[in-house]
Amino acid sequence: MGETRSRHHQDQESAGMLSKITGVRLPNEPSSTLWDITIENGRVSAVETHDSNGSRRDDTMDGANRLIAPSLCHAHIHLDKCFLLQDPKFSDLQIESGDFKEAMELTGNAKSRFEEDDLHRRGKQLIEESIQHGVTAMRAFVEVDGGVQLKCLQAGLRLKEEFQDRCYVQVCAFAQLPIFSGQDEGAEVRKLMTTAASYENVEVLGSTPYVEENDTKAKENIRWISALALKHQKHLDLHLDYFLEEEKQPLVWDALRIVKEQRWLEKGGKQITLGHCTRLTRFRKEEWLRLKQDIGELPVSFVGLPTSDLFMMRTTENVRGTLPIVELINEYDLNGAIAVNNVGNAFTPQGNCDPLSIASLGVGLYQAGTKKDAELLFEAVSSRAKAAIGCEPNSFILTPGQRADFVLFDAMDSGWRCRKSIAEVVYDAGSSRQTIYRGRLTT
Repeated sequence: MGETRSRHHQDQESAGMLSKITGVRLPNEPSSTLWDITIENGRVSAVETHDSNGSRRDDTMDGANRLIAPSLCHAHIHLDKCFLLQDPKFSDLQIESGDFKEAMELTGNAKSRFEEDDLHRRGKQLIEESIQHGVTAMRAFVEVDGGVQLKCLQAGLRLKEEFQDRCYVQVCAFAQLPIFSGQDEGAEVRKLMTTAASYENVEVLGSTPYVEENDTKAKENIRWISALALKHQKHLDLHLDYFLEEEKQPLVWDALRIVKEQRWLEKGGKQITLGHCTRLTRFRKEEWLRLKQDIGELPVSFVGLPTSDLFMMRTTENVRGTLPIVELINEYDLNGAIAVNNVGNAFTPQGNCDPLSIASLGVGLYQAGTKKDAELLFEAVSSRAKAAIGCEPNSFILTPGQRADFVLFDAMDSGWRCRKSIAEVVYDAGSSRQTIYRGRLTT
């Protein structure tokens, strides 16, 4: 009986595994040339010009002249509060004013009703839809506080295990509520986050310093969560400087100072990711240059969240802003990515699980319409996004040893409208895609 179970598990493991993908087009190669990609142990072992007379095995995939590119990544997505506006269980919680205060209240109300079945149902839907769009890695935020306790975290860890053969779900235990404002409430969040940090499968710790009642406590927040991440050797992710008012000073300088004081590099600290940071849109050239200098060798990446920022973040004069990721990378050589953030809730009612929809938005948002710009925007939801969350990236230039994580776009039988280049994908990605994760066909 045990031998039968073992054989069944092996059959499941091998299902969808590919040894070769034939007849594909590669980014930055002439579209008239087709290529064959050989895969061993989930990695590329050879990239050769297409042999139309080559033998075909059951584990060989016909690429059918399609464009193949590095798979996509959610550098920042909230797993536990997705689809709240669509789920019948929360149908009474609809947007009326559309501001941050209301979003917090609606989400807090929804969280008071969270149960394992709906957390799993909604989270599973988000991961499934993401895979269909070409996602093979994601940083999934799950909230930890006195109301939900560790409920969201447990659901996230269950989904991480459930999808381990189809997508890398990197769980971030996230303190959305204050850690120091409110004596009893803050103490409970700290206790729960300390427990979460002890879990081996929790790879990231995150917090939201701007929800604290003043700057002093916001800095305490940063100091406490970064020390906890360093102690347990977790990645650190801060929702930071989520405002636009120029007269209010950003905390990014203090955050960098604090992690340096903790000797982040000397103690082997992992990736530091800073999300939102809308106040930085007010920076002038000298401030960007100072930021680059202050970061130095620290492993810091910025993640812009344009759909959420444009909907939620505006001043009384209706000034809006989101991190200028293209400029941040091109002009100041900072590490950056863009991400979906929320799907179907009061923080971001519009949009879906497709990272390329954010890249496409970036063409207009950043006035980034050239071929080179489009390729950078693709990287911002692919290789740069993976690097931002501490994952191994792959690149447009395929070489042996790279992870076999790919997305294939529509076939040549779509006619002249098929996607022949990365630029065409960013302008309009279409809906026909197949996803490969570690050499396994997942869609």
